[in-house]
Amino acid sequence: MDRTLYILTGYTAVGKTRFSLEWAKRRHAEIVSCDSLLVYRGMDIGTAKPGREARSRVPHHLIDVTDVSHPYSIDRYLREVRRAVKEIHGRGHRVLVVGGSGFYLKGFFGPVVDDIEITDALRAEIREWFASRSLEESVEELRRMNPEGLGELDVSNPRRVLNSLMRCRASGRSLKDLKRRFARRRGIFDDYSKRLLILSRPREALERRLRKRVDRMLKDGLVAEVRALVKEGIEQNPSAARSIGYRETLAFLRGELAEEELPLLIERNTRRLIKKQRTWFKKFLPAEGVFDLSKGPPPEDWMSVGRGSAPRRAN
Repeated sequence: MDRTLYILTGYTAVGKTRFSLEWAKRRHAEIVSCDSLLVYRGMDIGTAKPGREARSRVPHHLIDVTDVSHPYSIDRYLREVRRAVKEIHGRGHRVLVVGGSGFYLKGFFGPVVDDIEITDALRAEIREWFASRSLEESVEELRRMNPEGLGELDVSNPRRVLNSLMRCRASGRSLKDLKRRFARRRGIFDDYSKRLLILSRPREALERRLRKRVDRMLKDGLVAEVRALVKEGIEQNPSAARSIGYRETLAFLRGELAEEELPLLIERNTRRLIKKQRTWFKKFLPAEGVFDLSKGPPPEDWMSVGRGSAPRRAN
């Protein structure tokens, strides 16, 4: 059995879907999605989700696995992706991981979540405490619990401060101690080899593709899709409701945005996302794995590119 994970990533709108389908068909591979939004049923147009025809040509996994009203966690993804990989290899097929969600992608190269169990009761207690205090008071409490200091924690980010309070309270340990323990953990795919390919295009070409993508999404019915998702409870799920394409369309449906502003805002926010992706790829992934699609299709033996690659930083 080929215990290799072939991992294909790249910027939004770069052309991952088309290449992945062609490669998977030729190489007897099944595709495992590495996208934090494709897991939601009904989020199709705004995510450029592979359609039924594409999924009939090549088996896909980790797509449409939960309702849009139910938040989907990274730990659930890791459990389900590990099971999917085992099943695909059990059938004698290759695994092609496709997607650009950085945190999910890191899960293939090393640990991304710890084993701290936070009970629902403790979570509710800390959320209530946090809501009744200023961010500065919460940071001071966190400093009291961490006499060694807070390290690189972004204390201006309420979500990160709240998460740190929960982890410290639940474990009884400091953030530095938790970081040391985390660094010793093994990743769920440490026993697999990896081949990585990062697709890229020049900025101008990517900009043209982005504009066409947004135009196509709106013509295909993005507004109607979001209107239907409101009835399904998308606004109960911040991760889905705040995603690009959906948050702008929700604002339009609430009357906060003019129709002519909608595509412009989606384009602007997608550009910002691509900029973040560029920074993330440079920081965490090996540069030798990058291929510029303006030079033509990647070589057939791209699985040798980035051989044995791992993130530049584990955490």
